[in-house]
Amino acid sequence: MDGTINEKKLRYMEYLHRETADRHHTHTEDMYQYDLLRMGEPKAVDEGIRMFSSNLTGHISDDPLRNYKYLFVASITLASRSVIAGGMDAERAYNISDLYILKMDTLQSVDEVKALHADMFAFYAREMTALDKAEVYSKPVVLCIDYIYNHLYETIRVEDLAEQVHLNRSYLSTLFKKETGQPVSAYILSKRIEAAQNMLRFSDYSYAEIAAILAFSSQSHFIRVFQSKTGYTPKKFRNKFFRDSGQDQTHRDAPAG
Repeated sequence: MDGTINEKKLRYMEYLHRETADRHHTHTEDMYQYDLLRMGEPKAVDEGIRMFSSNLTGHISDDPLRNYKYLFVASITLASRSVIAGGMDAERAYNISDLYILKMDTLQSVDEVKALHADMFAFYAREMTALDKAEVYSKPVVLCIDYIYNHLYETIRVEDLAEQVHLNRSYLSTLFKKETGQPVSAYILSKRIEAAQNMLRFSDYSYAEIAAILAFSSQSHFIRVFQSKTGYTPKKFRNKFFRDSGQDQTHRDAPAG
């Protein structure tokens, strides 16, 4: 028999995985990190590190170093496509990918490949964050946007931002709205709703958990705000847009959605 893939070999591998309780990440689990990256969320870096070090990444070579190098190429391929979908210039995204793969090819240990993978995710995440500031903003507004990205999962007050940039609250509010077209509070809320959409699409967090993670005052407040901004309740949004992973989504969420 030749070495090509055929249905018999595929069935045998599926049988082995069932017998050993081994599996790959589901599509939903796998794509969550890349969707975070597309949105330019700092959390993408931690998620990328966690997934790349998981024991469910896949076995595609008996040599551990070669296995991680293959996985690196697969990951950066998806990462580059994700940032392009998020608005990055395609040629720039591909050039970044090529440079990282050339560097990866010289590495001699699994730990070095893992470290480079983390660096790659961080680099793409910074690039995507910068896209949101593509217009010419003043230094205080740029610093505020950075602070919001890095503290999205905490309570953020205009006073906190004003303190960070050494301006009084009133002047900062006027400047931020003039340059971004949105009041500070509206900008923060829009970013939280974007993050909530990702969580509803790519995780099984309950609505109460999402509300807590994104610093909403309560589950009911989160549901009310989400519906007003998207036209969907969180439950309807999840039912319509969730990427099926074969998991039961209904048991974790209260009927209130």
